[in-house]
Amino acid sequence: MIKPDLSGATTIGDAWLMVRTAFRSADLETADLDARLLTAGIANIGPHRLVTGGEARLQDGVRDRLAQAVWDRLNGMPVHRILGAREFYGLKLGLSAATLEPRPDTECLVDAVLPFVRSTCAEKGSCSIVDLGIGTGAIGLALLAECTAAHCLGVDVSAPAVATALENARVLGLSGRYSAVVGDWFSGMEERFDLIVSNPPYIPTSDLASLKREVTDHDPMLALDGGPDGLAAYRVIAAQAAGRLEDDGMVAIEIGIGQRASVSALFNLAGFEEGTVYSDLGGVDRVLCFTLSGSANMASTDFRG
Repeated sequence: MIKPDLSGATTIGDAWLMVRTAFRSADLETADLDARLLTAGIANIGPHRLVTGGEARLQDGVRDRLAQAVWDRLNGMPVHRILGAREFYGLKLGLSAATLEPRPDTECLVDAVLPFVRSTCAEKGSCSIVDLGIGTGAIGLALLAECTAAHCLGVDVSAPAVATALENARVLGLSGRYSAVVGDWFSGMEERFDLIVSNPPYIPTSDLASLKREVTDHDPMLALDGGPDGLAAYRVIAAQAAGRLEDDGMVAIEIGIGQRASVSALFNLAGFEEGTVYSDLGGVDRVLCFTLSGSANMASTDFRG
């Protein structure tokens, strides 16, 4: 593969078209989108400015960085890894080698619990949240950005991931209501919470080899591998959650394709009832909500209103 030559580009618009051509020639699945995001990101402009301000002169430093970015993309590095950040629920979150890229599917989890967080804040004056396996801190930070009376504790077994989440909280101005610690799920924890959320690793170990290289080469395996059947993390969370949940509290978790019945069974055995099931944009069951059996907060309550 020949390293891209952008020396002929004199404007940002020229560079964008050359990058797009290189990606199309390489048959990248999302060639046009990748070219737009990379060019705008490296040039530090909004993507719409590629059209409205494409005649702006291309600085030498930007040209060099863009050429390297194109080379990295052609060699399999995902666009947002190259840029070092990804947007999630309207927030720009920094990435690190210790964190997954937050995906749009996970925004479904935020949508699912936002009404509950808001109603809890209205009734109690606040809502205490614990986010297990935080990565970039995406879920908890999105909830805090939407609900100014809520506060969140993030827990992750990876110290570098915790550092990334705390830095994201600082940049977003949410440090006053967001804290994060290194920990193994609920181990050693005594606090109780109104809401427990998690997007745990749920891919069966044997399925990891079938994932795209863009995932396996750049996302941390610790955040992908869900054990032999993909349910290892759910077993731990289900077993420990009841002791960490406030009265009328809720547990909301992201699941993988086809895992609803198995995950629900684990929580049922631990004394929980399944409430609303939320699907992602593809119609796949993606988020399960649970309350403790016998709780005044009926498990069938739909919090989308």
